[in-house]
Amino acid sequence: MPLVRFGIALGRMHPSMFLDAVTAADELGFESVWFPEHLVLPVAMAGSPFAGAEHPPVPPSTPVFDVFAYLSFLAGRTSRVRLGTHVYNLGLRHPFTAARAVQTADVVSQGRIELGVGAGWLRGEWDVAGLDFDTRGARLDEALEVCRRLWTEDQVVHHGRFFDFDAVMFEPKPVQRPHPPVLIGGESPAALRRAARHDGWIGLNHSPDTARAHVTTLHELRSAAGASGPFSVTVGATVADEADVEALSSAGVDRLIVAPWARTRDVPDALAQFAARFLR
Repeated sequence: MPLVRFGIALGRMHPSMFLDAVTAADELGFESVWFPEHLVLPVAMAGSPFAGAEHPPVPPSTPVFDVFAYLSFLAGRTSRVRLGTHVYNLGLRHPFTAARAVQTADVVSQGRIELGVGAGWLRGEWDVAGLDFDTRGARLDEALEVCRRLWTEDQVVHHGRFFDFDAVMFEPKPVQRPHPPVLIGGESPAALRRAARHDGWIGLNHSPDTARAHVTTLHELRSAAGASGPFSVTVGATVADEADVEALSSAGVDRLIVAPWARTRDVPDALAQFAARFLR
């Protein structure tokens, strides 16, 4: 079996199972768990993060939680599994708020946070928050820059398009140095360009062929930008057998986010069966 890491998709189960699923993942040897995130869901929604889809994948009544508060709680109930966001709408927050939430979760988890972020796809969420959806990419880029500096520099001064402040200090720093990995979500050319500048890319549901196409583009973008250092590729995928894992690994995928259950009540047994077959 290729050395692919396996995570589980918490968004594919009812929240009543979150704690049991995460503690099982921790005990069974899954590498990570991935928590979905929205700030608020407007009643009138349109669009989708899935290419070609016209309808939102979730109803507005979907239970939503403060992702880093919940991950901090899960950190206290686990010992080794990594805790990720798939994906956090960082651009909807002031970077002070986002950087503090990530830093706190990383400290209480003793360095187990994976920060998946995206520019956002739900225009209505930005509208009700009073922010311009059409500036979401630029706002995210600037917010990420501020967060990185808060996590790594002694004092930070910033005068930008969206955020403006004189010298501040931000302590303590995250446990992970220089900061928790920043993985960029999204399938658009802009999202891939953004991912190439950070620590990795996190995609939605992919086949080996679709994953390979994005991985090729990412390597080209990183080469053109002269980027170096660790870079990871994470995708959601359906894994039925070892051949699926081999094909996705050969396509350049480092981590697979799986949901090997049909119903929430099946989660414990499904995780145990998956672990027995695919985890070393």
